[in-house]
Amino acid sequence: MSHIKDLDEAHSTVIMVQVENETGLLGDSRDGSASAEARFNDAVPGDLIHFLAQDWEALHVDLQSNLDHFKTQDSPRGTWEQVFGKSPHTDELFMAYHYARYVNTVATAGKKAYPLPLYTNVWQNYVGEDGDNDFPVVVGGGGAPGDYPSGGGTSNVLDVWQRFAPSLDFIAPDVYLNDYASSCRKYRHRNQPLFIPEQRRDEYGARRIWTAYGSYQAIGVSPFGIDTLEPSTNPFTRHYGLLDSVSQIVLDAQTRPDASVGFFFDELTDGIDSCKPVVKHWGGYEITIERCFVFGKAGPGAGMVIHLGGPKFLLIGWGFQVRARSLSPSSTFTGFLRFEEQTVSNKESGELRTLRVLNGDETRSGIFAMMPNEDPDYGGFPICVTIPARTMIAQLEVYSIEEDDV
Repeated sequence: MSHIKDLDEAHSTVIMVQVENETGLLGDSRDGSASAEARFNDAVPGDLIHFLAQDWEALHVDLQSNLDHFKTQDSPRGTWEQVFGKSPHTDELFMAYHYARYVNTVATAGKKAYPLPLYTNVWQNYVGEDGDNDFPVVVGGGGAPGDYPSGGGTSNVLDVWQRFAPSLDFIAPDVYLNDYASSCRKYRHRNQPLFIPEQRRDEYGARRIWTAYGSYQAIGVSPFGIDTLEPSTNPFTRHYGLLDSVSQIVLDAQTRPDASVGFFFDELTDGIDSCKPVVKHWGGYEITIERCFVFGKAGPGAGMVIHLGGPKFLLIGWGFQVRARSLSPSSTFTGFLRFEEQTVSNKESGELRTLRVLNGDETRSGIFAMMPNEDPDYGGFPICVTIPARTMIAQLEVYSIEEDDV
């Protein structure tokens, strides 16, 4: 850290630093050395017992589910097995407590030398209800503590890391084989910032960054091995190019609670669509975001929708369409007042300007605000009534006719 300060303080090209890498013990659930055995058979530190007892309601549900034995005791005290029961997860808790304290010592020394934001990254348990893979356990590295690094900041000990490593600004998940949205949600625990330091570098992974930024206010997403891909064929060139152009708009939306939602639609497998529509209630309207239907052939897509206030919405991305329905019980009809393709005229201020006004042919007479892929398939239909999402940015304004208005 002193070296970074000497070389980079005047330039600030280093904006944060990772402390250690995927901390934890592989091959066993707990350290079996003589000194570790002595600690394990000694009394559980009072600060940990006090924290778990006093903060119970705020603990992550994944941690709570491993503390059944702990909760049966009125005044828990004794060795680790006496307090928490005999289980690999007791071993994992033991390791997490000591790893967190150690990494905090390292982080504290680093911040004293140069106070940049610090984080540590986490190898996830790939086997469980939020698994997004069909790889053998031996390949993915998951299933039980020790298959994945025991004591690392997984969701079932995340609170321990947050409490006993306060010099870390956040704990960050590496997301490869877990459900992406679930991972994002888990690591916003206690409102910590979301940063994904490692993830898939392919199109499958690139589509998912919109969920991180649009739904979970991510401050960054870093695909691992991105430097081995050519920019011209790298899927992140397209995704990050669009995201960069609207960065000020996205940052503004992130400051407003529940102002945006990110989503993705994967390729269909054997005609089966595994990606469900996204439904939001904004400004008195139900907004449904779904895969864009282009004359019988549905393709992949990704993006985000930002609620601009009232009946106005900003659509960013491709391969999706938006429907609107008024939530007013007296509404008899919901339609599109305006649907316009936009382009960024000032990136720094987030100012947009209208390129084209999209009419009834491009909205199926005001039913769908469509943001198709760049090369929509017309299925042999001779009349082109679906345009590509050229700039991949559009503004939609909806309206409702109420019974009293008729």
